[in-house]
Amino acid sequence: MTLKRMDNIGITVDDLDTVVAFFTELGMELEGRMPIEGEWAARVVGLDYQRVEVAMMRTPDGHGRIELAKYHEPEAITGVPKDAPSNTLGIRRIMFAVDDIDDVVDRLLTHGAELVGELARYEDSYRLCYVRGPEGIVIALAEQLN
Repeated sequence: MTLKRMDNIGITVDDLDTVVAFFTELGMELEGRMPIEGEWAARVVGLDYQRVEVAMMRTPDGHGRIELAKYHEPEAITGVPKDAPSNTLGIRRIMFAVDDIDDVVDRLLTHGAELVGELARYEDSYRLCYVRGPEGIVIALAEQLN
């Protein structure tokens, strides 16, 4: 087998501090923050040059990571509207398992998040919702019912 694990999901953002605060409020931990620049890094992502600030966020269990990148050079470009609906092509959301979905939603709302649809119950198994956070980032929350 050649695949070992999924290491991280990369999200390019404009306001790194706001997005770090959002994921921190969700319960992720800031693992580190650093500048990355130079030709070697640009070659990896297919650019001529790059100067980026990266923040690595980690889930409390240590298994999941999100790499947040703020491009200073070249300037980031937009492609999809921030309020793109769920049926838009491409990666639309990241799902997180939570203990208390009501508490998490309430805390994220104080960071400018909004419910995409509504909090719904799937049989006697889960309570689920989509939340749109800063810069249009959509996360799904799932609380397993006992």
